Order: sequence, then C-alpha cells, then structure tokens
Amino acid sequence: MAGPKKKKSFLKRLIFLLATVAVVLYGTLAVLIFTFEKSGLIQKAAHVVIDEVQDLTGGLTMPSEYITIYQAAAEEYDIPWTLLAAVHRIETRFSTMSTLISPVGAEGHMQFMPCTFVGWSHPSCSGLGQGDIPEQDKTNPEVIAEYGGYGVDANGDGVADPFDIEDAIYSAAHYLSRSGAAEGDIKKALFNYNRSDQYVSDVYAFYEEFEEKRDQLEGLATAEN
Repeated sequence: MAGPKKKKSFLKRLIFLLATVAVVLYGTLAVLIFTFEKSGLIQKAAHVVIDEVQDLTGGLTMPSEYITIYQAAAEEYDIPWTLLAAVHRIETRFSTMSTLISPVGAEGHMQFMPCTFVGWSHPSCSGLGQGDIPEQDKTNPEVIAEYGGYGVDANGDGVADPFDIEDAIYSAAHYLSRSGAAEGDIKKALFNYNRSDQYVSDVYAFYEEFEEKRDQLEGLATAEN
C-alpha cells in the first residue's frame, strides 16, 4: 500500500509545483504586457476620441494637426477655437472637398469671397464680392491692408493666401472676431460670415458639439502631435 500512496503524494506535489509555476509565469507575462503597452494607452484613448468626433461630424474625422492651428488663431483673435473648427467643417468639410473654389467664387479652406479677403473698398468689388482683383494682389498683405480686407499672412512668408491652411484659418478668426465673436455673439458673427439662417444653425450645431468635447479634443491634439 505504501507504493500507491507515495505515487499519489508525488503527483500532488508535481501538480502543485506546475500550478505555482503557471501562476508565476502568468503574473510575469501580465506585467510585461502592461509595461510594453502602457506607452500606447494615450494613443488608444485618442483613437476613442477620434471615433466619437467622426460620429458627430457625419463620418469625418477632425484632423488633429488642425486643432493647434485653430487654437493659435483663436488665441490671437480672442474667440473659441471650436468655432473655427465648426466653420471649417461646414465650409469645406475640413478641406476634403474636391475643389476649394465654390460655384459663386468663394476661395480656399475657409471659403472667402475675394472682396472680403482683400477688402470691399477695392475698386472692382461689388455684388457678391468676386471682384476683378489681379492674382498677385489677392495675396499681397500690403494691398489687403490698403483696402481693409481680412486676409492674414499667418506664417510670415509675405503672402496672405486663402489656399494656405494657416492663413485661411487666421483670416477666418480675424473676420469672426471683428463680426461679434470676440464679444461672445457667435450667431451674429456666423450670420455675417454667411447670411443664411440655415448656415448659422448648421455651424452652431457643430460648435456646440465641439465645445462639449473640447477637453477630449485638446487631449487628442496633444497626444497625436
């Protein structure tokens, strides 16, 4: 009888030993996995925010690299950066349109009429604001200053270009600020930007959505950039 008992005892010890080794290995593996994946936690959280933003923008993702431009322009002109994002979303779907020139002649990432960008006091400006402005004058900061336009040379390259993303966003911030946004009258500023009640309603809806997720979006910009 002693033989079978010793055999059972040995098997019990073997099973206990194997179980102990398995627990140790599992624990070590878990620590290693956590250590290697910890650096990716922020990125994973950022992707969650991207999905949420994509849902609320109707299948579009707000490019994280634009957020820092919105923020800088908004700080310069004392308006909410989320307002610039909302205008950008409605005007050109975050610059994903096949063309950045509208049928009525609005140009660039934020869709400025040439006369608004260069200045309505330009002698060729009337009607909807297409004007007959020479191409070299459209982006000349000195010409824009002369005619009281809203175009801005944001990156300091000597050109105020509505087709340059920084210049366009700063120019929009300039216009919105002067139109009431700096005083908190967001809807007035939007109506001045595009004199349509539907336009105001559409942009304002995105503005409210972006404001609700402001902290998450700012965290996304930090994580991605």
